[in-house]
Amino acid sequence: MLWVAETLRAFVFNRARPHGIHRAKSIVVAVRSFVRFLGVTGRCPPGMEHAIPGFASWQLASVPRFLVTEEIERVIDSCNDYLFGIRDRPVLLLLARLGLRASEVAQLKFADINWRNGSIILCGKARRQESLPLPQEVGDAILLYLNQGRPSLRVPEVFTSVLAPLRTLSRAAVTHIVRSALRRAGIKAPVNGAHVLRHSAATAMLRQGASLAGVGAVLRHRSPMTTAHYAKVDFGLLSEIAQPWPEVSSC
Repeated sequence: MLWVAETLRAFVFNRARPHGIHRAKSIVVAVRSFVRFLGVTGRCPPGMEHAIPGFASWQLASVPRFLVTEEIERVIDSCNDYLFGIRDRPVLLLLARLGLRASEVAQLKFADINWRNGSIILCGKARRQESLPLPQEVGDAILLYLNQGRPSLRVPEVFTSVLAPLRTLSRAAVTHIVRSALRRAGIKAPVNGAHVLRHSAATAMLRQGASLAGVGAVLRHRSPMTTAHYAKVDFGLLSEIAQPWPEVSSC
């Protein structure tokens, strides 16, 4: 086999193109390690791993990729005439209205929902438990699913598969639900997965007048800098995080 630097670089670029910067970096690491192994074992010229470029990234350099309000509503409404829409609608609402992660939706349990107080308990990153308000629209969709759509599967998780073998939803299954809804709505999303709805929820809250601190509380960010990333969708909001340049008057 003929090993050419241009071919290696083209392979890495093609594999990384559909993904974000962190996944792209992991692809570079994996390919470099494999090529280095091939070089040591004499199956390719040594040093070919240096032909594979790295992916530069800077903190807060990118702009959040999200859907506008009209697109979000089209995604949710795509469940109306869909066979499994009674299950998929509350899943999409939890992602789009509360900005939950796919894993948090998959792991949501009956015991996590406080119907009397209208709130849900989430165990996010670092196993931190936090409470969020449960909007009426989301609660109604969950109740409809529980009363008319959920199979009688005795598991503590709220959401399950629809077809046999019946089991609880996985993070990948939640992502598949989002991708199917995007396809039904005819929307080509900037991120083809559940996280685009989390980004969309954050930007929608900011554009409706929520503070960065408020958005960070809903999304359960540990660092204010993570929430500040979303301020770039509206230049007016940048004044909340902008720092004056030394010896120059503020804009």
